[in-house]
Formats: sequence, C-alpha cells, structure tokens
Amino acid sequence: MIVHSGGVELYVEDHYSQEQGDGTPVLLLHGWPDSSALWRHQVLFLTAHGFRVIAPDLRGFGRSGRPDETDAYQLGNSVADVAAVLDACGVEVAHVVGHDWGAAVAWLTAMYLPDRVRTLTVLSVPHLGAAVTRRQREMAWYQLFFQFEGVAEASIAYNDWAWLRELAPGYTDVDRAIADLSRPGALTASLNWYRANLAPRPPGPRREFPPVTMPTLGVWSDGDLYLDGERMRASRHLVKGTWRYEEISGASHWIPLDAPETLNALLLDWLNQPITRAS
Repeated sequence: MIVHSGGVELYVEDHYSQEQGDGTPVLLLHGWPDSSALWRHQVLFLTAHGFRVIAPDLRGFGRSGRPDETDAYQLGNSVADVAAVLDACGVEVAHVVGHDWGAAVAWLTAMYLPDRVRTLTVLSVPHLGAAVTRRQREMAWYQLFFQFEGVAEASIAYNDWAWLRELAPGYTDVDRAIADLSRPGALTASLNWYRANLAPRPPGPRREFPPVTMPTLGVWSDGDLYLDGERMRASRHLVKGTWRYEEISGASHWIPLDAPETLNALLLDWLNQPITRAS
C-alpha cells in the first residue's frame, strides 16, 4: 500500500496471518542502506505467531519517495511518517522495532508519540542522549565522509560499489542494497539521512529528550563495526520504563539477517510479556 506523509509517498507492507486474522500490530523500521526487505525473516515468524506486521520503506529508501531537499530527511519528519503509517493502517498503538536509522526513529517515536508505542525494541543504536565514547568516534568515521556530497556518492559507487562492499564485510544483502541504491537519486537520498542529522556542528549543551516510559529492549551484536555496545548498555540510565538488554554473539551489525532465529525468539518473548509503563 502507499501512504502519503508530508508530500512523500511511503511504500508499506502490511502482513497478517490468513488463519488467525489481524493480531497485535508490530511496526518494523529498517535503516541504511536497507528497505523493509531487511525484516523478511521476522515478518514470516511474527505473522505465524499471530502478530500483524507493518513494514514500511522509510523515506528515501526502497520503493518510497525520495525528496530532493536534505532537510526532508530530518528525523522529525520520519516520526511524522510513523504516525501517518499507523493512521493509514487503522492502528492506534503498536510494538515498535527499529534497526540502525530505524532505531533512531523508533527512539524518537517513543519519546514524542508515547501513546502510539506499546513496547520499544531498538537494535544496534542506543538512546540518542547516550554519551559518545571515544570508541564510537573511531567507529563512526564514515559518517563524516558521507557529508561530502558528490564525492561520497562517486566513491561509494566506483568500481562496482567496491567501497560499500569493503565497508560492510559479510553483509548478505549488499547486492540487494546496491540494486536499490543504483536507481536515480537513491544513493544521495540515503546519504541525506546523515547530512540532515549528523552534520558537524559546534559544541553545545547536550540535547534534552522526553522520557521513554514504555518497556524497552536494547539489542546489540558483538560483531558490530559501527556502533559501540557500551552506549547501548548505558541507555538503561535514560529509560524510565522497564529496561532489558540482550547481546547477540557472532552477528554483524545486520542482526535481522545474521541471527534471525535468535532475534525472533527474543522478539516473541518480549512482545508477549505483560505491559507495564512508567508513570
């Protein structure tokens, strides 16, 4: 289905069990450089267990629209997209699960639209207010490189996308991602997420965020080359609701692809728990 949000067309897949009918909604939000296809193992598993699974292609990715303006990719716009997707699906509240940029959107949705989030599950990306470690600065060098418009695009796509293949060793969906990013304007649109939200700025006071009041599961993998697990573990101090941390051994940054059985078991246990929110 197509959902319209702020002038952008969002492609959304809405899955449920034909035998069991609509179940409790679960919203799955992917990151860079993926699409909703990242979640294919989770979609099949969760629908088989009676959940309704809603999986959009985030703006700029997959089959969704690609606005030209860099500011269109500010995270606040994607939070508004989440609300539009839920509204179009007739869903008041859903379990929200995010990975990579999708996790950043999920965190902010939990903060600014708490009545729409039953539980929060974030893969790889910590609370946006978590202190940046020295290790994280070292791991995030590519985020600065992505700021160089034109140079980054040419370098990434050069020689059959050799740069991307080297950046993401073991990424099993790299050919799928390359096919998506090869479409006109798609690579720039995906990099605009970094340019809109991570452009270098002068030092200033730490941003204050609303509390996260719903049960929150943080998942990190010890093979992640881009995000420091110390920051995910530290997120517990920034969550007012129930906090749970799980670490998956042997998986790369792309947990849904590398460890689907482990992740699926975690999700099933987590999503079936009694809900207790902080007041």
